[in-house]
Amino acid sequence: MIRPGQFLRLLYINWVLVKHGLDEIVFATHLFRPFRFLLYVWPPHWFRRPEDSRAVRIRRALEDLGPLFVKFGQILSTRRDLLPDDIADELARLQDRVSPFAGSLAREIIEKAYRKPLTDVFSAFDEQPLASASIAQVHTATLLDGKRVVVKVVRPGIKKIIQRDVGLLYIIADLATRYWKDARRLRPHAVVAEYEKTILDELDLMRETANASQLRRNFQDSPMLYIPDVYWPHCRRNVMVMERIEGIPIGNVEELKRRGVDLKHLAERGVEIFFTQVFRHNFFHADMHPGNIFASPEGKYLAVDFGIVGTLNPRDQRYLAENFLAFFNRDYRRVAELHVESGWVPAGTRVDEFESAIRTVCEPIFERPLKDISFGFLLLRLFQTARRFNMEVQPQLVLLQKTLLNVEGLGRQLYPDLDLWKTAKPFLELWMSEQVGVRALWRNLKTSLPQWAEQLPQLPGLIFEIAQRAEQGKLELKWNSEELIKLRRELKQAHQRNFAAIIAAGLIVAAAVVLGLDGFAPKMLGDAPLLTWLLGGLAVMILMSYWPPEDRD
Repeated sequence: MIRPGQFLRLLYINWVLVKHGLDEIVFATHLFRPFRFLLYVWPPHWFRRPEDSRAVRIRRALEDLGPLFVKFGQILSTRRDLLPDDIADELARLQDRVSPFAGSLAREIIEKAYRKPLTDVFSAFDEQPLASASIAQVHTATLLDGKRVVVKVVRPGIKKIIQRDVGLLYIIADLATRYWKDARRLRPHAVVAEYEKTILDELDLMRETANASQLRRNFQDSPMLYIPDVYWPHCRRNVMVMERIEGIPIGNVEELKRRGVDLKHLAERGVEIFFTQVFRHNFFHADMHPGNIFASPEGKYLAVDFGIVGTLNPRDQRYLAENFLAFFNRDYRRVAELHVESGWVPAGTRVDEFESAIRTVCEPIFERPLKDISFGFLLLRLFQTARRFNMEVQPQLVLLQKTLLNVEGLGRQLYPDLDLWKTAKPFLELWMSEQVGVRALWRNLKTSLPQWAEQLPQLPGLIFEIAQRAEQGKLELKWNSEELIKLRRELKQAHQRNFAAIIAAGLIVAAAVVLGLDGFAPKMLGDAPLLTWLLGGLAVMILMSYWPPEDRD
């Protein structure tokens, strides 16, 4: 049920959408569809001709709705499997620029977190923020031992705002799931859940500190990437202190050239870092946009902002690597088989049809030189093709695709002739060779042997217990089926709908009785008592809330 605050916020969102000429979205929803006729009797609507494209109007509406919707739009911009290209391109232009809050307030938050005066921790603290974003802002400071640091502080009250707006997104997602036939494949509820997890994770700076610590350990003594040190004793859930680094912004190519940095080498290192993180460490920085990446004059990367990281399970890692290799060998049948084997497309998918669709998309791409082929674009086209075969959205792969597009964009900005395949192929082939064969077998044996050694002595006892239970007729088989769970859920929902229908029918009868009462003189609205309108309106709201969804099975 929508709370009053959420209802008012929902009205405001719809007003912003209408203001930007997006009434087709508002009145396409089940809730407002009955009022669509109002547009035809509203004179300003007759003469309104939107000057901007639909994509621009959507971007401006998100900007008006505030920083959290801007962030949601930024995340959606990476979901080109969900959005048309024009909207995804426009949403990618959204900038997370937010006015800073007062430095004195940041000082209060830090002192409250430490439970002591700020001067007991820092010898200097600049109240003028170095950077400001929707979740937090950053100040420069100096520790008592003279080390120069940056202090990240979470915005006050931001969690309540996030929870309110995410709650609304869930309501919108539920409406979409109920009344939109494509919702099952696109999983709007899962998209919002993914966004909620991402943004709530960003609020926990202890989590970001742990991510930075893990990445630093993974690249300890590496000539490719430097991760600044974090100061754990000074980190809290809403305050993070880390080493202050200085480098050349990666987008400032002219300055990099002036400082004599080898751009080709730098671009290739970026690709190598990406594949090392994804396949060797299975822990990758998933927010590698130019604002978070710097370079030293020696050509070493420096990274900041570790709120979003990604991982893949070993199965996805394996299928992804095999997909890349099969693609560049033009083995489209293997690509199709891998998608079915991995469960990314339904098991009943016809491999020959899927293979043919992939070939149609990829052959024109391979007409170009390999150095001109984008891995990220290839992955995107593959997702778009798989959409026709009911491929369900894989959040972990979408995060990886976004990171890959960032890495490619950075690499080609530094060195336009970057041959990604030439850099990646030896890496992938070596990694694949390590996953199969004698070395992989020996590694798996070494990993499993301690567990087997621990469990082996218990085996005879377990066999005896099973045999004894079977002999006594006490052997039970517990079965848990997703279909059974779904059936239980549907039965429960059906009971709820019946209950709501009975209440709504009672309200309608009461409204009719009030209308027909002889001698009753209440306040009137139109030709009916106000109480009749209230009871009838409440009945309609209950019926609409519990109206059964379209059958999508």
